[in-house]
Amino acid sequence: SVIFILLGLPFCLAIPIPLEDSHEFTEEDLQFAERYLRNHYDLHPNPAGIMRKSANTVASKLREMQAFFGLKVTGKLDEETYELMQKPRCGVPDVGEYNFFPRKLKWSKTNLTYRIMNYTSDLRRAEVDRAFKKAFKVWSDVTPLNFTRIRSGIADIMISFGTKEHGDFYPFDGPSGLLAHAFPPGPDYGGDAHFDDDEAWSDDSKGYNLFLVAAHEFGHSLGLEHSRDPGALMFPIYTYTGKTGFVLPDDDVQGIQELYGAGDQDPNPKHPKTPEKCDAELSLDAITELRGEMLIFKDRFFWRLHPQMVEAELVLLKSFWPELPNKIDAAYENPIKDLVFMFKGKKVWALNGYDIAEDFPKKIYEMGFPKEMKRIDAAVHIKDTGKTLFFTGNKYWSYDEEAEVMETGYPKLIEEEFAGIGDRVDAVYERNGYLYFFNGPLQFEYSIWSKRIVRVLHTNSIFWC
Repeated sequence: SVIFILLGLPFCLAIPIPLEDSHEFTEEDLQFAERYLRNHYDLHPNPAGIMRKSANTVASKLREMQAFFGLKVTGKLDEETYELMQKPRCGVPDVGEYNFFPRKLKWSKTNLTYRIMNYTSDLRRAEVDRAFKKAFKVWSDVTPLNFTRIRSGIADIMISFGTKEHGDFYPFDGPSGLLAHAFPPGPDYGGDAHFDDDEAWSDDSKGYNLFLVAAHEFGHSLGLEHSRDPGALMFPIYTYTGKTGFVLPDDDVQGIQELYGAGDQDPNPKHPKTPEKCDAELSLDAITELRGEMLIFKDRFFWRLHPQMVEAELVLLKSFWPELPNKIDAAYENPIKDLVFMFKGKKVWALNGYDIAEDFPKKIYEMGFPKEMKRIDAAVHIKDTGKTLFFTGNKYWSYDEEAEVMETGYPKLIEEEFAGIGDRVDAVYERNGYLYFFNGPLQFEYSIWSKRIVRVLHTNSIFWC
């Protein structure tokens, strides 16, 4: 029988945590951080007194976590690391699994059963049944696995809702924080999935979407570990990905097919891939500044590039702005108004940090564009002139931000003003008197002062590739 020594210990902060800034965190914050590292990174409490060794252990666990999430690896608790610790997530550890399961477990059969033991009161029973059925279908679509629901007896995957300590020595923690957990394939607890009934479960973007969390947990029930790919379903942090048809990302397909092989009829053979920043053929959707950071958009992701950071951090668009579409066409910052404007199709959103400004989204024709215009390809704000340039097809417009009107004499042909950059623009930004135009895998450095192209670079050189 398994003895859970670790998790039964009463909690006290016995381990010093290396800090970036000692005034930044309260004692409560530090206890939370230590608990996080114990739960998800197998940090063992040491007997008090071995302080020096303990601090090193904590630093190595912090480094492990920072590396997993692609943060700056310092081994110290800083604001960015603590912020990530606070995000709602799966309760399965990111390393070392549940300490009594060996690696790479899988079911030895393809016909599996599941049983729903009880229900949450947040949704109607039929909605819960539907969410779980749909979550299993995500995995059966791409493998030879079949899932059958039974209503009595012992199923391979027993599904239940519970709160706090719920019978498996892995207690939940009240609202937010840990949402659910599941055990890898095997007898007894193996394969079982538990959902925290202190959460507000939903079938849309409110609270936590039961289908999305269940699809992730059932990945564990089938033998998958957490993925470091921020676009993967098996990434440990919860992000609502929108109401339209969910398609399993490529990273998860590769993982599950490594265990069980492919199925014979995948209804969505095109599985979304996570962009590689150093891909020689990389093209971009949009670029903007946001309070000193550069945001570089591609598909449903954006990279955050901070002036002090060499390494760009890749995140899902919806993890910052759940109300925005999954992909955007153009973006620019107006630093005087402290707003970022994002465009998709005929709509524009104004963002104040994480919040969507009042009265948005609006239609782009309200800014003075013709009503028949379908989309903006790229936008850039020129700080020195207070004007914003908008590019669509082979034309561009100039918009006066102060007067909030489109300037007369536009649109003009891109080729007339910016000769040599091609007849379309994917993305553009301005820095130190230069415009950087992106067109497919190429970027053009254009001097505003001398009105000519100074250099032609690869798109991916924005990431120092």
